[in-house]
Amino acid sequence: MNTQLIQKIFTSNAGLGALILRVPLGIILMAHGAQKLFGLFGGYGLEGTGQFMESIGFAPGYLMALLAGSGEFFGGLALVLGLLTRPAAVVTAFTMFMAMTVHIGNGLFVTNNGYEYALLLAVTSVALIAQGAGAFSLDNKIAQRFQNNSKKTA
Repeated sequence: MNTQLIQKIFTSNAGLGALILRVPLGIILMAHGAQKLFGLFGGYGLEGTGQFMESIGFAPGYLMALLAGSGEFFGGLALVLGLLTRPAAVVTAFTMFMAMTVHIGNGLFVTNNGYEYALLLAVTSVALIAQGAGAFSLDNKIAQRFQNNSKKTA
């Protein structure tokens, strides 16, 4: 078992700040993913989102909608739980950087359909990649259990 990799994924010295970032970000991403995957909250579901994705050059549209929606929904769920936070944040950051490509031509401001909202979600995800899930997370519980088990076997 690669101990260093496991420690990098699960260990975090962050405190309450990581929880404050993780939970709202996760909720927002889950809601957007639910729009794409399930048609909830006024979304178009996979079929409609897939048609939109295809129209803006992300083909095959249905697959791109499935990937984006899954990244947002399941990545957001992982962030809320603080479970595999760094890998989930990589997925959500990538998804948001791709979303920025759709809006970049409209400038910064969301009032002009710009990229500021996707940028904010992306950099918040990047912050979680850097700092990890924090003390109040399932990742922290896993890291503690792993450390305790490795002490017993040493």
